Amino acid sequence: MDTTKIVGEKIKSLRESQTITIEELAQRSGLAIEQIGRIENNIDIPSLAPLIKIARVLGVRLGTFLDDQEETGPVLCRKQEAKETISFSNNAIHSRRHMEYHSLSSSKADRHMEPFMIDVAPTKDSDFILSSHEGEEFIMVMEGTMEISYGKNTYILEEGDSIYYDSIVPHHVHAFEGQAAKILAVIYTPV
Repeated sequence: MDTTKIVGEKIKSLRESQTITIEELAQRSGLAIEQIGRIENNIDIPSLAPLIKIARVLGVRLGTFLDDQEETGPVLCRKQEAKETISFSNNAIHSRRHMEYHSLSSSKADRHMEPFMIDVAPTKDSDFILSSHEGEEFIMVMEGTMEISYGKNTYILEEGDSIYYDSIVPHHVHAFEGQAAKILAVIYTPV
């Protein structure tokens, strides 16, 4: 299943069900009409920041774009069950994607946190665009080394290191020196 296509389809369906035009969504989210059209039509793989802005306008959780079913009780995610992925771009100038997200809670209803195991692909890109959105993020490096650009600071995190930050500050998360890595990330976005 190509979960990347599900995101665009769900955004379009939610927007249309609320009788919000693409122009209104663009204006209220601060995104370009063309960008939203490309996301809805599965032409572009969005980064998390525009998805969070779209979710806020539509009044839904970020996870709504990933959900297939809803469980009100606890949700277990066994190691072998976290195989299905969704890819997001990394806001690099020349790259379409660099992170594969494995949702650890996709069936949990009414959640406020989005936990992911993320495979960070090696990349030669070094020209990253920082982005911001409401909420908070927690990242723990499981394998490899990560570089976190946060405001005017840069942090290098090695295996076992973690960082917790306010995501309203412009930031970018990428593998250090373009090497592959794996991280646990928990993203909180207020609805």
